[in-house]
Amino acid sequence: MTTKRQGETSYKETAFGIISRSELIPLEIEGIKKAWDFALETRAEKAIPITIAFLQKIHKIGFGWIFPTMAGKFRHIEVMVSNHKPPRAYFVPQMMKNFCDDLNVRAESLPNLDQENFLAELIDFLAWIHHRFLWIHPFADYNGRIGRLLMNMVLLNLNLPPIELKVETKSGRAEYVKALREADDGNNGLLKKLILAALEETAKELS
Repeated sequence: MTTKRQGETSYKETAFGIISRSELIPLEIEGIKKAWDFALETRAEKAIPITIAFLQKIHKIGFGWIFPTMAGKFRHIEVMVSNHKPPRAYFVPQMMKNFCDDLNVRAESLPNLDQENFLAELIDFLAWIHHRFLWIHPFADYNGRIGRLLMNMVLLNLNLPPIELKVETKSGRAEYVKALREADDGNNGLLKKLILAALEETAKELS
C-alpha cells in the first residue's frame, strides 16, 4: 500500500511499518544484493535454473523481508507502467512459462554459434530477455531490478561476466526508459546499444 503525506513524495507499508521513499531506498539496495548473492551462490554449484519457481524465489529473497505479502508472487492486479499497459494478471503465469521455455531454448543454441555471430546474437538475446520480462511485468513491483538481474543470471550460465546498465543517474535512467519505450513500439535498437555499451565496459574493466 502506498500513501502520501504533505511534504513527502510517497510512503509505503512494509514489514518495518509505513516508511518514506528515502527510508525505503537503502532497503531496496540491500534487497537486490541479497538476491544477487543468492544467484552467485547457486551458480557456484550449478547452472542457474531459469524457471518460474526460481524467478519467484529470487524476488522473494530480495524483497520478501520488506514486503512479505507481495514478494515472490505474480501480480494479481492490473497496472500501467508509463505508457505501457502490461497483460492482464490472469495471463501472467502462462506467459511467464512460455517466456522461460523460449529463453532456455535460445540459451542452448548460443554456445554453438561461431565467434563472428555470437556477440550479435547475445546482444539480441539479452535485449529480448529484458524487454519481454518487463513487458509482461510479472510482479507488482521491482520488475526492473529482477529483469536486470535475470540478464546477468543468463550471462553467468554462459560463463560470461555480469554487466551493469546505467540506470542510477538521471541521464542514464532517462535513456534506459526511452530504450524500453522504443522497444514497446518494436524498435529495440537503443536497448541493444545500451547492452553493447555495458558489455564493452565490463570487457574493458577485465582486460
